[in-house]
Amino acid sequence: MKPGPLLALIALGWFFLGVAGFFSDIAALVWLFTGLSLLPIIAADGLVLFFLADRLEVKRVIPSTLAQGERASVKLELRRSQKIFLPFGIQLWDLYPSSVECEAFPVVLDRKLFFGRDAGTPVFFEYSLVPRDRGQWFFRGTELLLSSFCRFWRLKVFHPCGSSCRIYPDFKKIKAQAGTDLRGLLERTGQKNIRMRGQGLEFNSLRDYQDGDSIRAIDWRATSRRRKVIIREYQEEQDQQVLFLLDSGYRLNRLDEGRLQFDSALEAVLLLSWVSLKHGDSVGVGSFGSYHGTEGPGPEGSRWIGPRKGISFFPALMNSLYDLSCGPYPSSPFSALENALAHLNRRTFIILISNFREEDGESLSWILKRIERRHLLLLVSLRERESEFLASRKPEGTEEALETAAAFSYLAARHELYKSWEHSGLLVMETSAGCLSSALINRYLQVKRSGRL
Repeated sequence: MKPGPLLALIALGWFFLGVAGFFSDIAALVWLFTGLSLLPIIAADGLVLFFLADRLEVKRVIPSTLAQGERASVKLELRRSQKIFLPFGIQLWDLYPSSVECEAFPVVLDRKLFFGRDAGTPVFFEYSLVPRDRGQWFFRGTELLLSSFCRFWRLKVFHPCGSSCRIYPDFKKIKAQAGTDLRGLLERTGQKNIRMRGQGLEFNSLRDYQDGDSIRAIDWRATSRRRKVIIREYQEEQDQQVLFLLDSGYRLNRLDEGRLQFDSALEAVLLLSWVSLKHGDSVGVGSFGSYHGTEGPGPEGSRWIGPRKGISFFPALMNSLYDLSCGPYPSSPFSALENALAHLNRRTFIILISNFREEDGESLSWILKRIERRHLLLLVSLRERESEFLASRKPEGTEEALETAAAFSYLAARHELYKSWEHSGLLVMETSAGCLSSALINRYLQVKRSGRL
């Protein structure tokens, strides 16, 4: 409990009146009687607020899941307790996490709302907020600032009505971009009757025998039943395996058009995962470079979600990745590929998303040859706008000329590395963070169309 503004003004006036009492006996008497008369009133006002005033009860109602960037509503329920006196003034704060934007507080509640209500009848206050960062976040509680009847005192009351919620990437946006009917998507991209490289053949349909068909393809049981020669038609397995390896270390921990490159990369992974699952492929995701809990293979700080098939797997994938974040931590694409190779038992389309530089050429040189024997690898590198800006600007002065030359040399070395990988038969893609989703889907569809899987 602390003094209110009115009590501070009264104390200041009483102080100046006491100063005047040094020069006037009448002022001294007024100062004395004023103090003696106000002291019990001030004390009683504080005692009533602290011991007898109703501190209310607060409960928060919030959805367990929120979408990043989408406005959401939160409801607070305030109830009276068994105490008789209601504070003269009530101000409310909800202690929401720093990951959300809200301009609703402080709120001054009208005490008349509580008149005539029983102790269990709530008063509702609803406000809106906008989640900005993904992850699991906690609302610590609420605070009430209660004013005494004479406004001499203020009492801050904390209600530990903690709540937690999960903030996911905007699933509606992902579903709107990738929720197209599979057959229509295949027709628009020209993917008809594609023969994929798989582990074997799967049954497709029965049809009548035609000249040139192999005798081994005759279904004798169906032939005897229909009294004509029937052929079993096979096709190569269509369900392939796609693995995303996402760098969650320092390489993607940079801003691009106001957003972290890692956030754009994670949304692209989720989007392409949805498309791949719609195509019937198995999808797995691994991250490397951040100090989160470890699950599955990989060094300490990595995250691994083993490949699974079916669109019903997508919610589980979202639950495993919604709180994944990046940071200024070391990351090694070599270690990520090595751990993936140790746990993949079938041909897989591996998509590694990072920011590759000249020094990665030597560290990845020998493991890339191992990957080529069994898997198909796509190396995705996000462009650095800062370096491109420095390399393209017109320098003014010696210092800027040195920066421009260094940036140009750095970008040239990156491009030479990518060309050397392409000449060796690897799939390489360099794109900006904003165009990553569309570029990844187009490359995925091209690979499916080509039959390289």
